[in-house]
Amino acid sequence: MNLHDFYYDLPEELIAQDPLADRSSSKLMVLDKKTGRTEHRIFKDIIEYLNPGDCLVINDTKVIPARLIGEKEGTGAAIEVLLLKRKEDMANTWEVLVKPGKKARPGTRISFGDGKLVGEIIDIVEEGDRLIQFSFDGIFEEILDELGQMPLPPYITHKLEDKNRYQTVYAKHEGSAAAPTAGLHFTNELLAEIEAKGVKIARVTLHVGLGTFRPVKVENILEHHMHSEYYEVSEEAADTINSVRQSGGRIIAVGTTSTRTLESVADTHGCIKPCRGWTDIFIYPGYEFKAIDCLITNFHLPESTLIMLVSALAGKDNVMAAYREAVENSYRFFSFGDAMFIK
Repeated sequence: MNLHDFYYDLPEELIAQDPLADRSSSKLMVLDKKTGRTEHRIFKDIIEYLNPGDCLVINDTKVIPARLIGEKEGTGAAIEVLLLKRKEDMANTWEVLVKPGKKARPGTRISFGDGKLVGEIIDIVEEGDRLIQFSFDGIFEEILDELGQMPLPPYITHKLEDKNRYQTVYAKHEGSAAAPTAGLHFTNELLAEIEAKGVKIARVTLHVGLGTFRPVKVENILEHHMHSEYYEVSEEAADTINSVRQSGGRIIAVGTTSTRTLESVADTHGCIKPCRGWTDIFIYPGYEFKAIDCLITNFHLPESTLIMLVSALAGKDNVMAAYREAVENSYRFFSFGDAMFIK
């Protein structure tokens, strides 16, 4: 499969710059993966497509204010640091993306917030990412909350007035460099209605890294390497999902992150085991799904690993036709955009 097979034309004005006032009022395209037929609804109508005995699997990760703007000690040059993942085996050390990278050689020290936080570049790792070790007085999370900004994707140029709008209403476990955006459409009221209908809700955690959004740079997609992301599946979540599977209900993943988590831990029969670890699973057409039946997701970037995952579930031709239809009907795309339900 070639990268260009997953390309589509997207007018810039269809890239959503701001979240809607009401999370659940976005458009919803319903795509039948067997027939390719589509319906056009509003997101809160999703409840009509969920059956008693189904299981909705949500990712309860929480985005950290991972974007830091600092000054290079000695020159005062502005440097932007984006926290990607904490190195558990090294004290106060993170893998980060640095702009501009050429100013961040090993030994470079960067001051944030007039010295409240100081980072030293200690190594350069794969794809030019840096390891940075921080020194500070106090609690790192509190300092980060004060100095950091929400790491909005580069295609969003508007300022986010309320940083909670880049969090799901059920965000709990801090650690993501980006939001699991399919979940942004849910309100607490809608989730309560879904549970009242008899749909189980299982919570898993996958901390979204920027590897999910990194562009695919190889024409042959099989040569693309995914970055690993940390996940946790509790015993409670595994038991809920397995009981629904055994009773004939559907497993409906909210987002590609929930999908990758479940597909990483499922056995060949779709049974989920409680565990934690790192996954670099890359799902593209030809993949046989073991764990999920349906997917709620946003509209993804052309030639991205995410549109490849969606194409694996619903068929590339169906997905590309649905995306063209979404463009024709002025759907809003990407993180703050509209949603798709693949049934």
